[in-house]
Amino acid sequence: MGALVLAGTGVAGLYWPRPGQRLHVAASRLTISPVTRGNFQEFTAIDGVVQPLRTVYLDAVEAGTVQQVLVEEGTTLTVGQPLLRLANPDLQLEMVNRETAVYDLMNNLRNTRNQLLQNRILRQNQLADIDFQLAEARRVFDTNQVLYDQKVIARQDYLQSQNAYRYQVRRRQLTQQTLRQDSVTMQQQLGTMQESVRRMTSNLALMRRKLDDLLLRAPVGGRLSSLAAEVGEAKTRGQRLGQIDALAGVKLHAAVDEFYIARIGAGQVGEVVVDGQAYALRVTKIFAQVAKGLQIDLAFTGTPPPGLRRGQTLPIRLALSAKAPAVLLPKGGFYQQTVGNWAFKLGADGSRAQRVAIRLGRQNPDYYEVLAGLQPGDRVVTSSYEGYAGQQELVLDNHQP
Repeated sequence: MGALVLAGTGVAGLYWPRPGQRLHVAASRLTISPVTRGNFQEFTAIDGVVQPLRTVYLDAVEAGTVQQVLVEEGTTLTVGQPLLRLANPDLQLEMVNRETAVYDLMNNLRNTRNQLLQNRILRQNQLADIDFQLAEARRVFDTNQVLYDQKVIARQDYLQSQNAYRYQVRRRQLTQQTLRQDSVTMQQQLGTMQESVRRMTSNLALMRRKLDDLLLRAPVGGRLSSLAAEVGEAKTRGQRLGQIDALAGVKLHAAVDEFYIARIGAGQVGEVVVDGQAYALRVTKIFAQVAKGLQIDLAFTGTPPPGLRRGQTLPIRLALSAKAPAVLLPKGGFYQQTVGNWAFKLGADGSRAQRVAIRLGRQNPDYYEVLAGLQPGDRVVTSSYEGYAGQQELVLDNHQP
């Protein structure tokens, strides 16, 4: 067989038999195909696996032990529906400690505020007393000034009242300055403590959310396709617990032979036939990592076939070129012996098949593109030529077994 293929790839004359060589062949052993004219398109046949258009994975946000499983696999979920509950005593103890720390800080803030207010009231009382003493010193000073001008009192009494007045003025200034400074200090201290309370309260809210995360809820609506959790099982943070398949639609995931990597791009079209009806597809994603072929996702451009199930396999025809008019010859085993250089063409009456030189071009899983040697309407033997590839003519015997 190998020698025949090598001969076919060389000069056609080397393979051509001597005139007059013919062989009687039972027609029932041959496959006869018509040459037609139609639209030729290169495509590759691949298998696509039905997957949900959107899959949401469920991971453990916090570590814990599975305490309760609330749903079963296959359940249709609504957004926010509880799925399972984890228990984490360490997290709960930390929550209690943080709550205690916040309450202590709030109590200290309250006590500090009361103390500062009491100090302020005390300073204000001192200022009121100083104001009274200042007013009295000013009265005495004003009176003594009049009496001193009238030579009624001695200079010593006048100067004493003057010094007492100036002392009270200075005392009041210092007390006012202290009161203002105390007010600023009090505001700064209260602000610092309030900021600490705010931060600790925010941390406490974060801790409460972490506790809430121990109750796993559905982030989206859909079908719970898997849930890996058993009561008493320990789960680590970030561990995969299951997945939800959104019910909004489906896509097909497929692997394309690496030979076609350079010819696959986003937006490329294809089709799948389900129950005799063709459904158009479009490549929506090409995965960067090549593993067991080029991995791609395809979406239906219209309404998908009804009744598709996750994991179902569908045959896909992925287009590699645009459709163009061409002369078409159905594919067959003859190509193994001829490599597309020649074929047996039936005569008009269909009783004989003459060997003729042909030239084939591109091919897809169904057809060869005929470039020369055949015309639409011709009939060609397309089954294997093994055993009579050296003949020039086949005589079809409809009665030969």
